[in-house]
Amino acid sequence: MKKYLVLAMRTPRFDPAVLQPHKDFLKQLSDRGQLVESARFTDGTGGAYFIAAENLDAAKELAFADPVHTTGSSAVTVYEWEPTTP
Repeated sequence: MKKYLVLAMRTPRFDPAVLQPHKDFLKQLSDRGQLVESARFTDGTGGAYFIAAENLDAAKELAFADPVHTTGSSAVTVYEWEPTTP
């Protein structure tokens, strides 16, 4: 499994009602062992999380199922994470 960074940046269509479904989504990923870590940005622009997946396509499939993405509340991008330090 590889690690992927998911950035979720709020759009002008952001709806605070999506936060609970988003948290529920992250909990499901955590329960399946796919969520590594998550955090919100303190300036209110969005957040990020790390997921474990077999490849970039699988990581995108997971991230694009996030309610913040499916509702258009946030623009979601996925990057393969390759640490350069131990």
